[in-house]
Amino acid sequence: MSELLTISGLTYKKNQRTILKDVNLNLSSGKIVALLGENGAGKTTLMRIIAGVAKNYKGQINLEGATKEAERKAKLSFTDGLTGFSDSTKIQEVVRFYATIFQDFDENEFEELRKFMHLDPEMKLSQLSRGMREKLIIALTFARKTDLYLLDEPFGGIDAMACKKIINSIILWKDEKSTILISDHFVNEISALLDEVVIVKDNTVLEHKSADDIRQHHKTIEEYYESFYTDEDDE
Repeated sequence: MSELLTISGLTYKKNQRTILKDVNLNLSSGKIVALLGENGAGKTTLMRIIAGVAKNYKGQINLEGATKEAERKAKLSFTDGLTGFSDSTKIQEVVRFYATIFQDFDENEFEELRKFMHLDPEMKLSQLSRGMREKLIIALTFARKTDLYLLDEPFGGIDAMACKKIINSIILWKDEKSTILISDHFVNEISALLDEVVIVKDNTVLEHKSADDIRQHHKTIEEYYESFYTDEDDE
């Protein structure tokens, strides 16, 4: 597999507080990678920096040769929170905006995803439950044809049965050459999909390991992740 994303010496501070320090990470094409860490570890910040949303960082980010924020945005799809739209905006209006802004947005693909998610295009954002809103964000994200998908806690408000169906369909939605970086608390739910696991702890990438290597040592992904906090719990 070819190298897709390279992060070198990334450090990010906000309000004089260090959020990320000396982060180094390489991701290859065609992978599904879990980004794991406790709340406040910096997972969302790392994704926002990769996506070109959070700026004023130190270090280098290279996404298939794209190093500038605007260049990277064209090569990735990020699950933002639809914060730029008013509550009165209808789903179909959001879709038209995406189709206008993103040249790689496939309206036919979105329509298939919308039906799968059981979303009514006439519904306003104010009418959507948290779970429905997250389903819409996932559909918008995967309707773009990009090299990298960044899914930041995408399933928090979705019920268990619907979550399982969506997770099982992720492989079908993504191109085989694309990579998904997914941050989520449902480690067991997504573990069967994973090719690699990245652990964020103590403001940096502490571990980056093949999921097969973890499984070969007779550990589940969740047990492997929890082992990084066992010593702390015993103190």
